[in-house]
Amino acid sequence: MITNVLVANRGEIARRVFATARRMGLSTTAVFSDTDAAAPHAAEAYVAIRLPGDTPGETYLQIDQLVQAARSAGADAVHPGYGFLSENAAFAQAVSDAGLRWVGPPVKAIESMGSKVEAKALMADAGVPVLSELDPQTVTESDLPVLVKASAGGGGRGMRVVRSLAELPEQLEAARREAESAFGDPTVFCERYLETGRHIEVQVLADQHGTVWALGERECSIQRRHQKVVEEAPSPLVERTPGMRERLFEAARLAASAIGYEGAGTVEFLADEKGEFFFLEMNTRLQVEHPVTENTTGTDLVRLQLQIADGHALPAEPPAAHGHSIEVRLYAEDPAHDWRPQSGTLRRIEFPDTAAQFAVLRTPGIRLDSGFADGDAVSIHYDPMLAKVIACGETRDEAARVLAASLSRAKIHGLVTNRDLLVRVLRHPAFLAGDTDTAFFDRHGLADLARPLATDDTADLAAVAAAMASAAENRLTAAVNARIPSGWRNLPSVPQTKTYTCGDREIEVSYLAKRTGVEVADHPGLALVEATPTRVVLDVPGEHGPVRRTFDVARYGEHVHVDSPLGPVALVRQPRFTDPAERLTEGSLLAPMPGKVIRLAAAPGDQVTSGQPILWLEAMKMEHTVAAPADGVLTELNVIAGQQVEVGTVLAVVDTPAEEKA
Repeated sequence: MITNVLVANRGEIARRVFATARRMGLSTTAVFSDTDAAAPHAAEAYVAIRLPGDTPGETYLQIDQLVQAARSAGADAVHPGYGFLSENAAFAQAVSDAGLRWVGPPVKAIESMGSKVEAKALMADAGVPVLSELDPQTVTESDLPVLVKASAGGGGRGMRVVRSLAELPEQLEAARREAESAFGDPTVFCERYLETGRHIEVQVLADQHGTVWALGERECSIQRRHQKVVEEAPSPLVERTPGMRERLFEAARLAASAIGYEGAGTVEFLADEKGEFFFLEMNTRLQVEHPVTENTTGTDLVRLQLQIADGHALPAEPPAAHGHSIEVRLYAEDPAHDWRPQSGTLRRIEFPDTAAQFAVLRTPGIRLDSGFADGDAVSIHYDPMLAKVIACGETRDEAARVLAASLSRAKIHGLVTNRDLLVRVLRHPAFLAGDTDTAFFDRHGLADLARPLATDDTADLAAVAAAMASAAENRLTAAVNARIPSGWRNLPSVPQTKTYTCGDREIEVSYLAKRTGVEVADHPGLALVEATPTRVVLDVPGEHGPVRRTFDVARYGEHVHVDSPLGPVALVRQPRFTDPAERLTEGSLLAPMPGKVIRLAAAPGDQVTSGQPILWLEAMKMEHTVAAPADGVLTELNVIAGQQVEVGTVLAVVDTPAEEKA
């Protein structure tokens, strides 16, 4: 029997497996890179083994080091999680050769599905409907648009949509680089790209005794960069299409049986509105979105994985599904700026009314699966997912409402995230109607969906609250009598002023402390009820009288986060005086995130046009283009290929003609 399981992974999935292992009375072993030395997953395991280095290639992709770590810790089983080496047949073989139990499917099954090209041929032979695969070298104009995909990977990495033959060679090369970086295999292929479709997948489980379950379907149609953002069970499309569930389940069982599958896996399909579907791929591992299946079926999939690896038999029939569950992936990224990933310190992450963590949620509420805690660093070396926030409800509407409310009230400080986008999606009429597809963001406008939840009026009130909290802190730390309001004088005086920025806006708060209270300019009738350094209560004038509102305020240096039911607001306190030496040259291109310069596309003295690529950065296993902001001349290029840069580094300077500046 398994007694000690090593998780060859990091972050949220490692914590998820450890949680179930502890409940089963098993010992746990973690591995960690130098970057992850203080990560929660390393602290929670019974034993943790260091993998020297920072990048995935130096650490979590090193088969020999992982096997040696298991031996050193006395582990007798290895769970691969998802990503990294989870679908690597050589790793599974190395684990087995070392006399350790592999918590996953047989090596041959991984090999069968490891190449998406070979997998499609095998599924076609088994009678599963497939989209035809295209050789990148023979793609013609009539085949366009096509989707370039990494043969060995997933999660949107190594994927590119190509709409013209002229861009195909460059996109193929970029996809190969991403695939090599993320999966250690640069092989890519092409298939016909469907502009819209529904991404439907079936959770399968199979034991060593011939029983194969189709344990419900999930819909994962809302995606960015071909990576899932919102996932739910059951699928709205399948729910309203007679006979589709039965056909999906039969195809999934055929796929699993055709390769002698064992353990947990997912068969993914692309479907149209009529309920026709085509095989995309089979993930021979646990999926990121597995909690929605757990919540709707009452099963712990990690527990079943471990039991199957121990030789246990599944019951003849899977449990019936009930209710609805929706999961969103909370990323440290800026959707409004090309999904730009963020890195740095996550000051705070707190979700109200969390009912469960890393455990099956059997009643309506919120489940939180996260790899981060307050004060953790989000590294440039790994995926920027902060947490999976999962809601369970008796109905789909209830699950969406509960999840949107929890996200909107969450305190997430220190980094820009996609939280506001997620809330707007969950409250969007098209989503609530079940009208979702892979082009959801294009159809409904990313710019509108990515708008802040807080309006300009809310941001103004938040700035007032921030100023009042700052004044309260000044009173507490001042040497004078604390009963005298900050700024109060025994003679007529001018108002005090504090200035904040909120995105591109500058907000000036001018207030005057009097014996009768505080007057705030531009806010007639606003009354300060109470203020502490962390909480401010204001009576805000309304159409039918004042409305009392409470604002929670947190300060981290010059950065201020104000949370209230009106929406979260992030402010930056501006200094009273600025240093001229800190002003940037006009036309400077700044590094939007820490990363490595992987290619240069221009040289000093070149004429460049607006939108023309100047260089490419690699960060969080994805490539990011840094382009010219306007037509002009590249007067400075301050980096070289291979150089590591920090956020805010001046990469280059583009000088714009005087008439354009005017």
